[in-house]
Amino acid sequence: MKIVVDDLSGPEIAGFLNEHVQQMLSITPPESKHALDLDGLRKPEVTFWSVMDGATLVGCGAIKRLDAGHAELKSMRTSPTRKRSGIASLLLEHIITEAKRMGLTRLSLETGTAEFFLPARKLYEKSGFVHCEPFADYQPDPNSTFMTKVL
Repeated sequence: MKIVVDDLSGPEIAGFLNEHVQQMLSITPPESKHALDLDGLRKPEVTFWSVMDGATLVGCGAIKRLDAGHAELKSMRTSPTRKRSGIASLLLEHIITEAKRMGLTRLSLETGTAEFFLPARKLYEKSGFVHCEPFADYQPDPNSTFMTKVL
């Protein structure tokens, strides 16, 4: 497997991300869905990675810079057929390493509180993220939990 910076121009990643947004909308009320669409992920403050297994897209993730030292983890997704195969752990480790290389000192994230998100919350906790108050423009929301990690 290899992790590559993706310019989000290909149809495969567009479809993969559309599935992500649709899945989030099926689980979370629209006012609590914070997944970025393609235009949001193409902004200059976002770095986006795809995980490729040969020619097959199996995962993705991004960071959105909030200020000089703080970024938000966005769009973490593993292909449904590859869940629990280590892709998310590999990608999260890569993103943390790259965030440090970029000079960031903190990574934060928002994820859901529903049972569906429990594996993600456990992964983040295992990687050293701790629960925190809402950050950036987020507001308290019973459908959201917020986590942060000092790098």
